[in-house]
Amino acid sequence: MVIGVFFLVLLVVLVYRLFNLQVMSYSQSVANVDANSMRTSVIAAPRGLILDRSGTPLVTNKMTTEVQLSRAEAALDPSIIGALSALTGVSVKQIIADLNNPQYDPYQPAPILTSASAKVVEFIKTHAAEFPGVSVLNVATRSYPLGGLTAAQVLGYVGAITGQELAAHPNDGYQTTSQIGKTGIESFYEQYLRGHDGTRTLTVDAFGNILGSVTTKNPVSGDSVVLNIDAGLQQALDTYLVSDIMTVRRTPDPVSHVLPKAPNGAAIVMDVNTGAVLAMSSYPSYNLNSFVNGLSEATFKHLLNEGAFNNYAIQGMYTPGSTFKLITATTQLQTGIFPANKVVDDTGVFKVPGCLQGAHGCVFHDDQYSGAGLITLPMALTVSSDYYFYNLGYLFWSEQARFGETPIQNVAAKYGLGEYTNIDLPDEVQGRVDSPQVRKLLHAQAPLAFPNVSWYTGDNIEMAFGQGTTAVTPIEMAQAYATFANGGTRYAPEVAAAVVSPTGKVIIRYRPRVLGSISLPPSVRDPILQGLTGVIDNPRGTAYYTFHQIINFNLASFPLAGKTGTASNAPGLAPNSWFVGFGPTNHPRYVVVCVIAEGGYGSEAAAPVVAEAFNYLHAHPPAPVTTKLHLVLPSSPTTTTTRPGARATPAASSTTTSAKG
Repeated sequence: MVIGVFFLVLLVVLVYRLFNLQVMSYSQSVANVDANSMRTSVIAAPRGLILDRSGTPLVTNKMTTEVQLSRAEAALDPSIIGALSALTGVSVKQIIADLNNPQYDPYQPAPILTSASAKVVEFIKTHAAEFPGVSVLNVATRSYPLGGLTAAQVLGYVGAITGQELAAHPNDGYQTTSQIGKTGIESFYEQYLRGHDGTRTLTVDAFGNILGSVTTKNPVSGDSVVLNIDAGLQQALDTYLVSDIMTVRRTPDPVSHVLPKAPNGAAIVMDVNTGAVLAMSSYPSYNLNSFVNGLSEATFKHLLNEGAFNNYAIQGMYTPGSTFKLITATTQLQTGIFPANKVVDDTGVFKVPGCLQGAHGCVFHDDQYSGAGLITLPMALTVSSDYYFYNLGYLFWSEQARFGETPIQNVAAKYGLGEYTNIDLPDEVQGRVDSPQVRKLLHAQAPLAFPNVSWYTGDNIEMAFGQGTTAVTPIEMAQAYATFANGGTRYAPEVAAAVVSPTGKVIIRYRPRVLGSISLPPSVRDPILQGLTGVIDNPRGTAYYTFHQIINFNLASFPLAGKTGTASNAPGLAPNSWFVGFGPTNHPRYVVVCVIAEGGYGSEAAAPVVAEAFNYLHAHPPAPVTTKLHLVLPSSPTTTTTRPGARATPAASSTTTSAKG
């Protein structure tokens, strides 16, 4: 009976309490519930690694300890700011500025001190009651084991997301505080590298005061991207390009005796049989560590004005000069306008038949007005005879009834010139090959810059040897010569080889992508190959002396072919310097391109970079791509806080098989 009475009393009390809450005090109860809520903030996931073809880390994550302060707690107890300033050395003014930074959510703690010392961290942990709202978080920032200068434009950098970028990804989980890939591989493969963010959940009242404990769902690291890049070759190519440009700037032009400005340049090494990009360099460049440590406004403006943020390998537009002769020679032999063994007398001065004497565009001169004498197509390529190709440009235009208006341009498109290469890097620029249609289009877009809309015989002659308004990117030229070297298959350049999950599982393996082909039977390819081989191994070749001074291996066992290009610029400017080489010619594997804007003669400015690159390739052939990686990813960020709570089990990693881009 006693027990029964006891439980009866409890029941009456319970019923009364429920009646009081739900009926008599209904309005107040609703207000109390509405005043309490859960607030969730995001913990950024560590980005995936970027590695070279042998697994050498190019971009990793460095764990740093960050001291953060809750804005709500600081407003509730301003004395925390002074105490934290005294401990960390960060001024009160700076802490207040950090707290008022609009990029931070009111429930997302504001970072006060990055790379906090162990002494500061330990003091906060052992005196937690003195620092309410202060938390210590391990965060991952980008790190570059080989230095921030290695392949900077290829790798790219990350930065705070902008409002425009946030609007472009409304359903992808980005926050106003998120980091996002801005350029290079970091941008192109953002969807894999970024990982899956975690969350931190707090119980707060209507005034933002924290009431409950912290619960955390740990983030999941991003996938890693394995590149076709060879780290050693990349570092060597970077060095060759910078060193060569510095030398060019100190060396007067042998004809004009003027010091070339050489404001920018690029170099590329590519596998001709797959399109794999083994190395890609661009100058001027920048240090990726600057974006981790903080880039000053003055430094940013200097780099911007210098053009350092451009990747000239895929964004530089250069008149190709004599490197374009590959295209015209291929058109000659495919059409049969005249055979490769036909002898032409290069007198050094080409006069357009039927042209009024003295009229502009009637007379074209070889370089330095020196003729090559009696030559066939192979020798015309070896000595880079302009006269020979002037003649071809004239013949094709005068025989439009047989070959159409744009036979050379049509072949150029087959090689990929004037087309996007579809490389897996953002912001590639499309080159152009001069033609009557292009001339009209350029005039319509910029009448003052391109006043001429007509197309004459002289225009066709200039186009045939790579002048006029033709301008192509180095990656287009690499693709074109790779297509010739492998026998006619045009591959898309590939920087990335695979995407690998944090657990080491291969998610995507990128295979060679064929974009097109060009017919190169022996009757077409052999005479051209003979001429390009002579550029390097024939004493009359335009790059013979350069290569024989630099090459330190036996060319008989590792034969090379190539083409110089010295492309005229506006009056008063030194010509663009080109060299394209490929080899070994008996079993082609590599194509190497170098271009230096306003660098002078191709044999003297660009060719040394290509020769040095082949020295490296011969001594250190790139190893096969490996996807069996021992990934060293940082553990998920963890939090030590004055309001400890349970953590959720980390979310499982997801996989995808999405195609590039």
